Amino acid sequence: MTSEPVWPLAKLSALRLGRRLAVEVPATGPGRRAFVDITPRAVAGDAQARHEKWTHKSDARSFRIEHWEYDADLLDGYDYDIGSILLRSAVAADESELLTVLREWRLGPHRFEYAWDTADPR
Repeated sequence: MTSEPVWPLAKLSALRLGRRLAVEVPATGPGRRAFVDITPRAVAGDAQARHEKWTHKSDARSFRIEHWEYDADLLDGYDYDIGSILLRSAVAADESELLTVLREWRLGPHRFEYAWDTADPR
């Protein structure tokens, strides 16, 4: 019997609030850095919540998952996108599909951090 990976509660809550998560992964070569990020897509209640200055939490979000690689020397500046390469991407219709994509990419949910706590330039 295999157990389904479980999200740390704080990270699952962040995704449901529409917050992006990221993790640094091995790059294809020296002088490169790579990241996988999960971007929750907006849902119907987000616009009203934003207008009223609060954040809408939803377990009905879909997600965009992207694996980007960058020139390490440009990562800290405004030109980080020069030489960047999108290595792969996927869309997950819900939290269950998100776990499926992460399993296929061999990434456990526990590895992800809040995007602002990583060196991911996006």
